[in-house]
Amino acid sequence: MNKLRLIIAREYMSLVGSKSFIIMTLLIPFLFIIIAAVPVGMAWLNDKGSDVQQIAVIDETDHYAAALHSDDMYNFVIIKGDTTAAYPIKVVIPRDVDSTGVVNIYSEGTITPALVSLIRNTLSDTIQNAHLANMGIPNLQQMVEKAQVNIDVRSIKLSESGEQESSTDAAMGLGFILSFITYMFVLMYGAMIMNSVIEEKTNRIVEVVVSSCRPFQLMLGKIIGVGLVGLTQMAIWIVLLGIIGTVAGSMLGLGNMAAAGATTEAMAATQDMGFMESIMKQVLTINYVPIIINFVLYFIGGYLLYSALFAGLGSAVDQASDASQFTTPVILIMLIAFYAGIACAENPTGPIAVWCSIIPFTSPVVMMVRLPFGVPTWQLALSIFLLFATALAIIWLAGRIYRRGILHYGQKASFGTLLKWIK
Repeated sequence: MNKLRLIIAREYMSLVGSKSFIIMTLLIPFLFIIIAAVPVGMAWLNDKGSDVQQIAVIDETDHYAAALHSDDMYNFVIIKGDTTAAYPIKVVIPRDVDSTGVVNIYSEGTITPALVSLIRNTLSDTIQNAHLANMGIPNLQQMVEKAQVNIDVRSIKLSESGEQESSTDAAMGLGFILSFITYMFVLMYGAMIMNSVIEEKTNRIVEVVVSSCRPFQLMLGKIIGVGLVGLTQMAIWIVLLGIIGTVAGSMLGLGNMAAAGATTEAMAATQDMGFMESIMKQVLTINYVPIIINFVLYFIGGYLLYSALFAGLGSAVDQASDASQFTTPVILIMLIAFYAGIACAENPTGPIAVWCSIIPFTSPVVMMVRLPFGVPTWQLALSIFLLFATALAIIWLAGRIYRRGILHYGQKASFGTLLKWIK
């Protein structure tokens, strides 16, 4: 046990004390923010930076073309009689559009979905209003508009403290973020262990180390040491998120105080603050304590399972370039788990979500999607038991491979060779 503690301390301090650990620990939260903001910013720049498209509109009915209004992206030009004008895109509204409901768009290239959607929605509303007006019923259009109702569905969570509004969108977003974090960091730390094993084997350092300790102790020390590094990063990020949440809540409170005594013009400027406040309220309705506890448990279980696989498989090769034949199936399993989590986000209580959250090789990722929606206790207990039981079994099997693999040089190992080592 003393040797194991020395190995754990060495692996932990060598990583935590490095500059790269400090830099990445502080930068990764901001990288997540940038990753989330980049698609939105690029979409905005794509809309603002694109040239205005010139579109000719040929209306054979002489009634509906005026409904297509120009904007920052499209300039609609109504053409009468001149169908040979040089426009890159032409919209033709046929004479029988009232009965067929078909409008044709002619272009040398592929029409963008945004343009198709704009024309479809605009003309559909315009033609529908024209049909209502032609029915000859007084005030029919006003009656139809008055009869239309937009339903706002609110999610109410019942608890011992009473009714509390919850947000399905916030729960789905949180589940996706947790599953992505689990997927990314389990693979990252597992690959870190595999590279460390291959490096020590290539440099022949492992031959000196195993003369003072058992190979299983060396492998287990690496796994635990790197795992503690991951938990340290998680703890730092949780503290940072708590600070950011506290500061954001204070800023929202100050915004409300300013809006209380503001003029009408200033009130309009605070609408964005009110929108952010509504999002924060939805996020705060989630009970984070059990989610964080289970997230840590599943992260530990998934990390132990996959890091043992990477350590055992890494010991069977002499170079990192030769490890792909062994690591590809493991990565594919993790990819299946990640895509299963995305697919189960719409229905976290469906049979696929339940089974994938119980199977040990996919549960660390898929269960993260289900946790914000609530999971039955028996499913959670069974999933955690199977995960850690499988992780211990994989560690034992990986130890048998590691014991032979770290001293195996020259001849490339195969899956058949690994089975022999296990036996």
